[in-house]
Amino acid sequence: MSAQPDPVAVPEVSLDDVLAAREELAGVAIATPMEESRWLSALAGGPVRLKCENLQRTGSFKIRGAYLRMSRLSDEEKARGVVAASAGNHAQGVALAAQLLGLRATVFMPEGAPIPKERATRGYGAEVVFHGRWIDEALEAARDFSERTGAVLIHPFDHADVVAGQGTAGLEVLEQAPDVQTVLVPTGGGGLVAGMAVAIKALRPDVHVVGVQAEGAAAWPASLAGGAPQALTSMKTMADGIAVGRPGDVPFRAALRCVDEVVTVSEESLSRALLSLVERAKMVVEPAGAAAVAALLDEPHRWGTPAVAVLSGGNVDPLLLGKVIRHGMAADGRYLFLRVRIPDLPGGLAGLLGTLAESGANVMDVAHERISPVLHLDEVEVRIQLETRGSAHAEAVTTRLRERGYRVVE
Repeated sequence: MSAQPDPVAVPEVSLDDVLAAREELAGVAIATPMEESRWLSALAGGPVRLKCENLQRTGSFKIRGAYLRMSRLSDEEKARGVVAASAGNHAQGVALAAQLLGLRATVFMPEGAPIPKERATRGYGAEVVFHGRWIDEALEAARDFSERTGAVLIHPFDHADVVAGQGTAGLEVLEQAPDVQTVLVPTGGGGLVAGMAVAIKALRPDVHVVGVQAEGAAAWPASLAGGAPQALTSMKTMADGIAVGRPGDVPFRAALRCVDEVVTVSEESLSRALLSLVERAKMVVEPAGAAAVAALLDEPHRWGTPAVAVLSGGNVDPLLLGKVIRHGMAADGRYLFLRVRIPDLPGGLAGLLGTLAESGANVMDVAHERISPVLHLDEVEVRIQLETRGSAHAEAVTTRLRERGYRVVE
């Protein structure tokens, strides 16, 4: 168990800090739009809105905290340059901020970081170095680099300026949705949820602020239960943007005071949420950016409305996007895998395909198996992959096959 951070040594972020941050970020970070979501509202039984930080400069909220932190460096610190560690979003925020401020930037990224995030970071002028599998390992390398070279470490979440900068998104939420009752925020190290909670609770203490983590990288529940940041021993999630093994001390102190709860969502829920956002909201987000919507889809009637779900980032690798969409379609019942026994006679397969055509299912793949100890001499097992319109349609397809006398194994 980690030791309790000394509360005197850990800075506390206040509403005044967030308000000052907003003044300094004017003309740098944009006030991102908020969109009404009719499909989520129908599920939740009340208004649900999407705070579109995926449309922020660099494609995520990170420019808010990165620029504020870097703009406040002394001239001597700026001359030494900056170093950061990031799976991609903080990297781009630091790289753009360095470009705007005329600073030299080096960014350590975990191996396998999304290609678009790497290219964008280089495109803003930063040097990229790959190290480790997770952000925590890249962060250790960045610290070593800082000690060797004197470059100032720009932490992705564990600094009062970073938390205050991210908190400006909370001010915008209250202005764009003054009647809000619940705000759900994707949560990794905690900079965004803590900063937003500080701003929101100071102005509207009745608003319920919820952090949302991927269950395969959920350090916050145990940390909150123990009263101090706890480190995970391993992580496994597609949501690289919130795959952080330990909450930061600064955001943790703010979260203890201002965040009401932290919930977790599965990989299947993240996939469904990402797919739904593409289909229904026409919003491209990364898996981490879909976490708040995943929590809404998991328990649509749990949250008080009007509710706001923060889409924290939209920097997704197209290859990963394709995989996640397919995974989301499977989780949503849009893919159906069946084994069907048919007579080993001319026209047997044609009859099966005809029945499937009548049901409106789209055949994606077919394979035969004739030699098996469980098959009769006059039988063939057909393994078939279908595309359906959803779980109800998939059930209707299976029912129709059985009504026609086919032996079906799902």
